[in-house]
Amino acid sequence: MASGVPAARRVEAAEPGRLLKLKEMFHSKFGTMPKFYVRAPGRVNLIGEHIDYCGYSVLPMAVEQDMLIAVEPVKTHILQLANTNSLYPEFTTSANNIEIDKTKPMWHNYFLCGLKGIQEHFGLSNLPGMNCLVDGNIPPSSGLSSSSALVCCAGLVTLTVLGLSLSKVELAEICAKSERYIGTEGGGMDQSISFLAEEGTAKLIEFNPLRATDVKLPNGAVFVIANSCVEMNKAATSHFNIRVMECRLAAKLLAKYKCLQWDQVMRLKEVQDKLGVSLEEMLLVIEDALHPEPYSPEEVCRYLGISLKELQTQILSPTTQDVPLFKLYQRAKHVYSEAARVLQFKKICEEAPENTVQLLGELMNQSHLSCRDMFECSCPELDQLVDICRKFGAQGSRLTGAGWGGCTVSVVPADKLSSFLANVHEVYYQKSNRGLAPEKQKLFATKPGGGALVFFEA
Repeated sequence: MASGVPAARRVEAAEPGRLLKLKEMFHSKFGTMPKFYVRAPGRVNLIGEHIDYCGYSVLPMAVEQDMLIAVEPVKTHILQLANTNSLYPEFTTSANNIEIDKTKPMWHNYFLCGLKGIQEHFGLSNLPGMNCLVDGNIPPSSGLSSSSALVCCAGLVTLTVLGLSLSKVELAEICAKSERYIGTEGGGMDQSISFLAEEGTAKLIEFNPLRATDVKLPNGAVFVIANSCVEMNKAATSHFNIRVMECRLAAKLLAKYKCLQWDQVMRLKEVQDKLGVSLEEMLLVIEDALHPEPYSPEEVCRYLGISLKELQTQILSPTTQDVPLFKLYQRAKHVYSEAARVLQFKKICEEAPENTVQLLGELMNQSHLSCRDMFECSCPELDQLVDICRKFGAQGSRLTGAGWGGCTVSVVPADKLSSFLANVHEVYYQKSNRGLAPEKQKLFATKPGGGALVFFEA
């Protein structure tokens, strides 16, 4: 395949035991052998939460956990999807009649998003069929981007079956756009790191245009993921889309305050770019332009000089048209301060002062406070887990991913890792008997993993 995604010619280049089991299950299910395999990793966002869809840079790394799909192209136009996990029911449809149900975020819909994205990009009407068996070891609804990994996997599967070519950046942009078919107005971080990740380095992901820069993490520190065991599927509630809309409205009100063409502004970064000022100066603009009290839709309309109907039909998304109040000051304050923390994090990693781990930890702690208080995307369990992680040796700890559940990420001095893991396990998991997930999906140290790959049979 001539795309920008690495292709390993031998299956043994991946995890041989896992692939062998997947191959056997595929044969048992479909009666044939897969022709190739695709994997796409999950990710942990070290810092930069809820700012990618505002146009700002983020700093994730791929984790070793991934989505792995065994694939056999077939001559019919039937798509058959099965999952190694019996909790996820099988799904069959015509490859030429892809319908994505936004009302029920079923697992197969994420695969359909990736398929449809490639189909629409190339303007194809006649897709070949395929048999696919999906195996994922990313904890679901944990903030480690299992759903986006499945979208990316599906996009790469479809591209490979068609024998077509795209760069990693093109694939990332298509998959980011196509995931919105599920109804989530997300940014492009998850898909970008899934394709652009490289083993051994985190990445600063920038947007418009999409690009990735290596960020070398400090040697004396380990990043540890801890699962709160509170599941949160961002497509299943309106929390996420409301935050996206609050950021959009804040951008428009700030633009109007500064006499910019507010109707052409969609993201908070656009306001900063048009004004040509620093992030710190934008925080001062917020203090003048926005009040901390929530805004009603009527107040937003009065300020922008539009009708309620115009607000609902031209600005708000279908899932946010009935929201009674919008917290614009708080959301904008989080975004601009978090965007500044991302740049500070990268700078500290580059300069590597003696107290690097402490400085990175302080930024992560500030990030969590802002997510909790300004963006209100934490939950009691996440706050408790963050406190426990800090108590037992983490220099910094924060929620990662969309929030409202899912995981924390902590930076831990390497020499404290074993005692940290033992204490957090005992206090958060053992004593409270939390979660039925396997131990390795609850609490684990991680290092930067590689990006999406295609494996062919030898």
